[in-house]
Amino acid sequence: MADESEGPEGVRMPDEDEQFAEVVEMLGANRIRVRCADGTERTARIPGRMRKREWIRDGDLVLVSPWDWQDEKADVEHRYESSEAEKLREGGYVS
Repeated sequence: MADESEGPEGVRMPDEDEQFAEVVEMLGANRIRVRCADGTERTARIPGRMRKREWIRDGDLVLVSPWDWQDEKADVEHRYESSEAEKLREGGYVS
């Protein structure tokens, strides 16, 4: 996990292989379309540990980890609450 002093207090920041993304579309079958911070749209997979525990909707801010072997796909690592997303937007971490 990245150093907590880099971002707002109590908000998880991305590791070196993770990036912020916004949910664009729900695709079904535990998959979503996200627009990543690098401008790429990817198909992201919601892992089993998050299914039915954290509900992800269009417009949510998530943390994704792009696949090394297939750049157009990624895994969802974390979903930000609306208050956390607002802190990140106000701090200029996310556009």
